Amino acid sequence: MFRLLPAIIALTLAGCAQLAGQTDTRADACAALAGCPVCPVCPPVEPPRPAEKPHQAAEWNELPGWNEDDPGAVFAAFVGSCRSLERQAHWQPACTSARSLSDKTAPALRAWFEAQFRPWALVNPDGTRSGLITGYYEPILKGSRSGSRGYPYPVFGPPDDLIVVELAEIYPELKHLRLRGRLEGRKLVPYYSRAEWVPQESKRSQNALLWIDDPIDLFFMQIQGSGQVQLTDGRRVRLNYADQNGHPYRSIGRWLIERGELKAEQASMQGIKAWARANPARLAELLNTNPSLVFFRELPVEGSGPQGAMGLALTPERSLAVDSRYVPLGAPIWLATTRPNSEQALTRLMLAQDTGGAIRGVVRADFYWGSGVDAGNQAGKMRQQGRMWVLMPRSYQAP
Repeated sequence: MFRLLPAIIALTLAGCAQLAGQTDTRADACAALAGCPVCPVCPPVEPPRPAEKPHQAAEWNELPGWNEDDPGAVFAAFVGSCRSLERQAHWQPACTSARSLSDKTAPALRAWFEAQFRPWALVNPDGTRSGLITGYYEPILKGSRSGSRGYPYPVFGPPDDLIVVELAEIYPELKHLRLRGRLEGRKLVPYYSRAEWVPQESKRSQNALLWIDDPIDLFFMQIQGSGQVQLTDGRRVRLNYADQNGHPYRSIGRWLIERGELKAEQASMQGIKAWARANPARLAELLNTNPSLVFFRELPVEGSGPQGAMGLALTPERSLAVDSRYVPLGAPIWLATTRPNSEQALTRLMLAQDTGGAIRGVVRADFYWGSGVDAGNQAGKMRQQGRMWVLMPRSYQAP
């Protein structure tokens, strides 16, 4: 900028001389300057502020409510996670110690966590420490093994023509990214979006896992990533996330708000379902605004919940879905937020056991409430601000 100042001054002087109609003499030029405005001073250019590190050292007394929580359920889930965690050297001491721990009272477990771990505050790139905490749950749907007028909506497993490319095999720095598509001749093209998939359903109906009675319930099961299905023969099975079509998740609640169909405070899961049932002719338009499509696998109903991203059963009100770029799966997390639609504190130890297409960012999490209607009511209303601390082994050093 400063290199331009001589040129700017020269142009200003020339412009003043022309406006004054003076001849090009030193005296005349000086006289013309008397009526010229002062050349503006260029503001200093500030370099962009570097992004804050996502993990910043903290102390135990910074965790609100730490001494009041009973971490028993999280401790048990952590021991199960050790089958995966202890492949990394810095997790091995904590896993070995956890297996031999005999005193599992709340005070003893808190002391054990304090001895094995150190808290690290999760911090957004802009330096803020608060982020969005939403909720999810496992719905229970009605379904059948065969399609009929009462059960016309098919659920599919991953299609045979869905190709998944692990980019990390070529570019290690892209270890969290996958490319999904299908072949057209020798060309890999994006896989079918939700709207494009609809005509495929009748062609592939023989490959359906199950058939569901309600399309909006099926849609929300895809958003949750799992669900139980009560079959017509009285049995119940679990459907768990198996894969996805590669398209980004788009919020249908936001779409309804932007078009004035719902107010922000009405765009809960319950509010969206009510709008869908009041506007059946626009249901396809609504659902297709989210091009993302989830494919499932069938599992027996067992354990405390559906399988998370680690392949382990989720624990109601103790499992979190996180962005694994910033929080390692299996790590304990201290969460400080509030209950759905409330200012009542919700502070407790959680375990990072899952991921989600909409869970992106450092301070961002999805709280697993459990299965059924009551859990769904809590999950559907939850959109709170919160803070998070990840507990890492004492040998861990933040990059």
